[in-house]
Amino acid sequence: MSEISDRAGIADAPAAYSTSQVLLHWIIAALIIFQLVFGESIKDYGHTLRDGEVPSTLVWLMGNLHIWVGVAVLALTLARLALRLTCAAPPAPALAAPLLLAMRATYALFYALLLAAPVTGLVAWYGGVHISGEIHEILKPVFIVLITLHVLAALWHRFVLKDDVMSRMSFAGR
Repeated sequence: MSEISDRAGIADAPAAYSTSQVLLHWIIAALIIFQLVFGESIKDYGHTLRDGEVPSTLVWLMGNLHIWVGVAVLALTLARLALRLTCAAPPAPALAAPLLLAMRATYALFYALLLAAPVTGLVAWYGGVHISGEIHEILKPVFIVLITLHVLAALWHRFVLKDDVMSRMSFAGR
């Protein structure tokens, strides 16, 4: 790509993500936090059903919420990917090449996890595929590490670099 078209692409790029993209980001984030905090409830539900017992209302509710929140994460992630492919994104921040590569790898891994976690969970629950359940469980600590890195990077941009990167994914000033 020529220098002129590079500049044109940057000039055409929005300063922030669209309202729909921001809304999806924060809804998915909230749903993932819910899953990380309350996700173990699906095990109680599964054990109760396997033992032939009737689950308590709370066990039934939390087990089903885990399933339906996972389905919502999958559907909303697909919508977010569709928006990402059809809507222009703000230009990447000015970072050294290794940091830019780390940023892009982190985003790719987030999308992979946001798709893989619900799919492996559904395959384990409805298909009874044990290995899928094991993979699903392994994804939890990966999510926690990735979220921690994501938050630390956002704080680094805000308080160390003092740039405006965080505003790209906020509702402030809209």
